[in-house]
Parts: sequence; structure tokens; C-alpha cells
Amino acid sequence: MTTRYDADSHCGSSGAMSQPTLPSAFPDHASDLSIPGPAGVLELAVDVPEPQLERAGTVILCHPHPLHGGTMHNKVVTMAERSLRELGLHTVRFNFRGVGGSAGSFDDGRGETLDLLATAEWVQNVRPNDALWLCGFSFGAYVALLGARHLPIRQMISLAPPAGRWDFSAVLAPDCPWLVIQGEDDDVVDPSAVYAWVESMPQKPHLVRMPDTGHFFHRRLMDLRGAIKNGVRAQLPPLLNP
Repeated sequence: MTTRYDADSHCGSSGAMSQPTLPSAFPDHASDLSIPGPAGVLELAVDVPEPQLERAGTVILCHPHPLHGGTMHNKVVTMAERSLRELGLHTVRFNFRGVGGSAGSFDDGRGETLDLLATAEWVQNVRPNDALWLCGFSFGAYVALLGARHLPIRQMISLAPPAGRWDFSAVLAPDCPWLVIQGEDDDVVDPSAVYAWVESMPQKPHLVRMPDTGHFFHRRLMDLRGAIKNGVRAQLPPLLNP
């Protein structure tokens, strides 16, 4: 499936900047690269698993709120990336518009969803036979859920989704296995709002409540790593070199 997006939609002031050449292949080692996005350049960081662990799957990870310091280098995002790469997935992190080397400006989730779809389009073009996974943290979880309805997602991972802080009325339960991990002492997102939202879903995700930790999973990042691995292991795509 190829996702199409309107390159003129939600462009920031740098939307007219020259676009980078679209990379024609997925790198075979950890790389920083740029692709054309709806608002101009999109900055990506890709990584690959160890050859003996490599699976037919790629996960795109979405970072937290840009106006509150969120970037693709956020420690929760990088821990999630590490967890999924250790399971054999290829990983793609990217900076939303206006963050780091990505052009444009913050767009309340609308333009950021287009950024995700542009990234997914490139992934699907260069790795067409891979199962496509999505993982988002906080605001990134919201964007990932908005984008999922347009993509053939095989696994969704939502870390501290901001139910109660953002309008989730447009969020649909993804038609795939879905893991939600929520800190019980979250000081940014109300855990009770997340639990109520999960219960309202017609297709309920697998919910992991993580005690004694807040929004950024302080002191529990290694536990988060284990929770992600345990929560998705049954859905892993096949090994490429069994």
C-alpha cells in the first residue's frame, strides 16, 4: 500500500525549501538521513538489527510534544527503539516538522500526522515486504493513532498516550494487536483518564500499568524495555535468515 499526502497541506514558512533526494534504499547500518516531507525536509534516524536477529518488519517511532522539548532523541523513544531493534526490527525515528533538521512549524497534530504518513510512504517503498509497526510516546502516541487509520499497521505500541489532554474523539482503535503502557504515577497524563479511554475502546488493547513511575518512566526505563518486548513478542514477523 502506498500512502499519498498533499504536499501543500499544513506547510510552514519553510515549505518552499528545496527538497532532499529521496533515498532509494533502506541503509544497512545506523544512519541519519533526510526525505521530502509535506512541509519540506524531514530528518530521520534509521537503525538495523544484528543480522542473525533481522526480521521482516520495520517500526516507525513518534516522539513527544515538540513545544515541550520532544525530539526523536527523547530517552523513552530511544529506549523503545532499542527494545524493538533487539527483537529484530528495523527502526525509523523522525523529527516532526519544526524540530531539529525538519522544516516547518508545529501544527497541533494535523501536520505531524502528514509527516508520519510521508515517513511511512518512504518505508513502504524501500521495504515493501516488511510488516509495518508504529510506536508513539505521549503526543507521538496520539499522532501514531491518527496516522494508523491510513496505514496497514500490524502492531501498535502506545506509551503514555495523552488521553484527557488531547481530543481523542477522532482516534479509532487500530485494526491490529495494540499494546498500551502507562505509568501509574504519571504527572503529565492522568492515568485514570487513560484507563477509562482504554475501557471505552470496542477493541481493547493489552494494557500494562507500570507502578512507581511517572510520565517519562524515570527509574523504570529498563522495565519499560522488558514490557515492550514481552508485549509484542507473539506478533513478531518472521526471521529473514532462519
